[in-house]
Amino acid sequence: MKEIIKEVTDFLNVRIPMGGKDVDITVQTVLALIIGLILVKFLLKYLKMIARKKLDKEDKNKFDTIFSFTSWLAYVIVFSIVLSSAGVDLSAILVASSALLIGVGLALQTFFQDIISGVFIILDKSVHVGDIIELEGKIGRVEEIKLRTTRAVTIENKVLVIPNHKYLTHSLYNWTQNGTTTRESVTVGVAYGSDVALVKKLLLKAANEHPKVFQHPAPMVVFENFGDSALEFKLVFTLGDSFQALIPQSDIRYRIDELFREHNISIPFPQRDIHIIRNKE
Repeated sequence: MKEIIKEVTDFLNVRIPMGGKDVDITVQTVLALIIGLILVKFLLKYLKMIARKKLDKEDKNKFDTIFSFTSWLAYVIVFSIVLSSAGVDLSAILVASSALLIGVGLALQTFFQDIISGVFIILDKSVHVGDIIELEGKIGRVEEIKLRTTRAVTIENKVLVIPNHKYLTHSLYNWTQNGTTTRESVTVGVAYGSDVALVKKLLLKAANEHPKVFQHPAPMVVFENFGDSALEFKLVFTLGDSFQALIPQSDIRYRIDELFREHNISIPFPQRDIHIIRNKE
């Protein structure tokens, strides 16, 4: 029996060379590390199960994202504690791999920026699943918020994958944070000399006839400017689904063109007067 115990002890004390005297570890340390990581895994799983029972569906998704990040931190802490308790000099490991760590750190700089940005997005609730956002001229409906990226779908049904660090470095427009309704517009120019009162009436008629345009607040017409070649008007109206605004805007433009033709109101094209001066010799 003593011989068996001695053999087991000798086996557990077998040193595994790691490139230097101060960084050698034993089989016992490896087993302790494996057991510690397994215990942490089950503990985290149990804590996650308890916490998710008291959360709403949307909050559960956010909690899972943050929890995955904190889980990695927990594994790193346990890994460091076990090695330190076994007498392993972690500073020696860090010094031996400092060049590698610097290279990896530079390579993963953007990666960690995405993760930190993702945590901020989830915590401050600036963006939710279902929101319509505009970033760098690209518009999409948010389908999923992950720790590193946000997945959105454009009106063309194309998947838009946005690295989360862009939220910190670019201006983000959340079209639906104040509600699903948004104010949209259509601009048009008419020839000088046109009856502006009639133009206003026809523009309002085109908007009010469309089934997706809200009557409250009512559509309105803004006389924007006396342009170089036209009198410039903007028709402003409210829609319930701004993500599909392109279709109602197109319908209203078709109707405006039809009404203008019926009432002989022309939409001018840019015109320039060219004066040619001849030199007399």
